[in-house]
Parts: sequence; C-alpha cells; structure tokens
Amino acid sequence: MIKRIAISLIFVLLSNPLLAKEVELNPDHPQRYTVKKGDTLWDISGMFLKYPWHWPDIWYVNPQIENPHLIYPGDELSLSYRDGKPVIEVNRGKRSVKLSPEVRETILDKPILTIPLSAIGPFLSKPRVVGDEVLNDAPYVVASADERLISGAGDYVYVRGITDSDSNTYSLFKGGKAYKDPDTGEVLGYEAIYLGDAETMTQGDPAKVSLTYTNREIQIGDRLLKVEDDDFDLNFIPRAPDKPLNGRIISVFDGVSQIGQYQIVVLSLGKRDGLQTGNVLSVYQAGETLKDSVSVDRKDTVTLPDEHAGEAMVFKLYDKVSYAIVMKATRAMHVYDKVKSAQ
Repeated sequence: MIKRIAISLIFVLLSNPLLAKEVELNPDHPQRYTVKKGDTLWDISGMFLKYPWHWPDIWYVNPQIENPHLIYPGDELSLSYRDGKPVIEVNRGKRSVKLSPEVRETILDKPILTIPLSAIGPFLSKPRVVGDEVLNDAPYVVASADERLISGAGDYVYVRGITDSDSNTYSLFKGGKAYKDPDTGEVLGYEAIYLGDAETMTQGDPAKVSLTYTNREIQIGDRLLKVEDDDFDLNFIPRAPDKPLNGRIISVFDGVSQIGQYQIVVLSLGKRDGLQTGNVLSVYQAGETLKDSVSVDRKDTVTLPDEHAGEAMVFKLYDKVSYAIVMKATRAMHVYDKVKSAQ
C-alpha cells in the first residue's frame, strides 16, 4: 500500500526564475486561480500554459511562505510579469486544522497531486521490470498443500531457495514478456507479473509459506521476490527532459491495441538514458512505409511522415525502461510509436 500519496512538488528550477526561457501562455489563461480539492498540477499548468510541462519556467518560489514548493487547496495563484516575463506566484490560503483528543494539530489539506493518483497507484509498487537472471535465481514454489494444482489466499505452499532468514515477507511473480528495443533488438528487461503476497511460516529447504493475498492463481514454478520498500517519495513535476531523447512505446497495459489518455505505457528509455521522473515526452505515430504505385519503378517505397499524437509523462523508472502515463492524445497511439523529448 502506498504510504505517502502527497506529491511534493520539488521543482528543478534555476535559482532566478527571471532567467527562465520564454514560454507560451494559454490564450484563455486566468489572471488568478484559487486551488480546489481534486485539482492536479497538470490541469492547473494547462490553464496558464500552452504546454503544461513548461510549468517550472514560470513558477516563482517565494521563500517567505511555508512550503513554497507545495500547492494546497485554498491557495491563490496569480499571473504577473517580472522584467517582461510571466511568473506564477502563490498567495498561501488558509489551511484547515483540527485538534485531536491527543492534542495534536493535524493538517487536513494535502498538497495537490501532479496527476490523478488513481491512474498510477497500482503501478507504483507491484509491477516490476527485472533482468532474466533475477527471476531465474529467485526462490520458487515447488509444491502446494494437499497436492493442489493451483493455490490462493489462505493456502500454504512449499518454496525452495529461501536463504535469507531475516526476511519473512515476499511478493509472488510470474515471468512475463521480454521488453525489446524494436530498433536495436536489445533486451531491455523482463516483465514480472505480480501474483500476490506471502509470509514464511517455517524456514528450511523447502520452506513452508503462507499465501496472505493473491490476485491470480499460484502455481508450481512461480517465483518469490522480497517486498520492495513502497514508501514512495513522489517528487515529480511535469517538465521537459534535460536533453534530446528518442525512444519507442514498447508495451501497453490492459492489452489494448489503440492507446488513449490515462493509459499506462512502457517506454524503451530509462535511467541510463538520462530520463527522470516527471519528464514529458511527445508521442509520434510512426509513419507507415508504402509502395509507391505511381513511380516508374514499381518497387519504390515511401515512408510517410511521423504525426504528432500526444504527450506522455514518466512516473516510474528502471535502468533501461520506464512507465509513463498518456496525458494527452490527439490521435490513436500504438505500440512501437515513437517518443521524443517534448519541447
């Protein structure tokens, strides 16, 4: 379960916001806006800017107010100009508090989220991308109770390969598809499909393990991995990558053929490419290669131009791949469409 859902909007800014590059405002931008519960940073950015990922270029960090990097419901955002450049300033609104029986002050309002947490929550802690050797070397289910072919929550199974006596909680996974770079053929990682959670009952070879939660059936050969720390510090904001990047959509969740807004995609870019959480990439529908039936040489082919199809924002990183959420779709997207640094 995600313990920390408030997203700290820790912006990667120049120390002087007046040095920010020129940005295009939304022609219908408000002069002032009062933040409401349920707002997201992406939506607010879109109110003021033509391109929401330029938000860091106009956000003015006022060190004189409490938590100047955070935006709360009730805050008033105002557009002004400094040396001819637009900046957004915040006037801290009143914060709701209550006194509990323990006489502790509790802040009721939480900072607004960058994007709807409901859209990405399930992908923050459970899916994994691993190397082939990780699953091959992981402990595995060797037998089930009462000779069952499949097991579920409340059952116990026997597992070989558990050597760490300090850990007794695990997640179960099944090996999934290989993520490959369609341009180079490089294997970027393997999908580990989350099956459930388990706790060791007795150590040994095999160890006896209780299935505490399952969302799919557990079978002989399924693998166990240690539970990852899910105390996520989600410090991302929409912003363009620091350098030009080019990659592809290599997979999409839910098995759909056409990708739309708020769907989760896997990109062929990761930490090694310099990608960061919060980076926004433009998606381009890859141009189709066709035979030129009009050409004298009937064997000639022509590749149509790539067409802009929308934007996606990265929210979880691995070394060679990343998860991104489609924030805007102007046309249908597909697996193997191209992604490039948003400008």
